[in-house]
Amino acid sequence: MKVEEKRIGEAKVAYIPYRGSYDQIPVLMQKVGQWVAERGLEMTGLVYGTYYNTPEEVAEEDLQYEIGFSFAGEGYQDANVGVKEIPAHTVLAAMHQGPYTEVGPVIHAVVDYAVSNGFDIVGPITEVYLNDPNTTSEDELLTEVHLPVIKK
Repeated sequence: MKVEEKRIGEAKVAYIPYRGSYDQIPVLMQKVGQWVAERGLEMTGLVYGTYYNTPEEVAEEDLQYEIGFSFAGEGYQDANVGVKEIPAHTVLAAMHQGPYTEVGPVIHAVVDYAVSNGFDIVGPITEVYLNDPNTTSEDELLTEVHLPVIKK
């Protein structure tokens, strides 16, 4: 598996923070996508999940994550969907092909790479979803794992 250092540009995102089962991810994606579409905003390609803890650390009901979409235009948060700017930052990145439920080894490999190669981890894991699970078979799904880092 190839791990590479990448610079990620700034992005404006609409997102929903959530606490609970990962089973809600498709529902949250639909809600954020619908929010962006209803406001006539241009989706700019970043569909992501940022994960603040893992099933290895906490019970399913205590999982904390957010699901978001980047967009261009003027969108303002409401009671259900937040809006924020994600600043430009450096990540270690690796690609996973296959079911979302099998991305764990890639995440562990990126973290191990960071530790072994003199990087400080400065943020949570983000998974960037590169194709649509509604039109792509599970075996063909592409997920790019991002780990925010700085070089020691």
